[in-house]
Amino acid sequence: QVQLVESGGGLVQPGGSRRLSCATARNIFSNYVLGWYRQAPGKQRELVASITSNGRTNYADSVKGRFTISRDNAKNTLNLQMNSLKPEDTAVYYCNALSGFRNFWGQGTQVTVSS
Repeated sequence: QVQLVESGGGLVQPGGSRRLSCATARNIFSNYVLGWYRQAPGKQRELVASITSNGRTNYADSVKGRFTISRDNAKNTLNLQMNSLKPEDTAVYYCNALSGFRNFWGQGTQVTVSS
């Protein structure tokens, strides 16, 4: 059973920042493409950002310049630094690990951007 354990969600004011983290096992961290997805109420789950094992990143247009995905190799942790948050960023954020047909999800963490 692959475990992806997210943390860092919560309530933040518009314009504020939040950092999400996702801890996983060493073999997953080293060999899978890791990513963050989000799902807002009534909408489909969408890719926010992803990062390969060699550090190549990809971002959704809606978060470019505001969000940064990174890997902490010492802690086997995936991070998502979110700055300049907007109400439309409100969603459940999911950590994902993908390798071929192996696709694993975390339990999700709620981020609410509201004054």
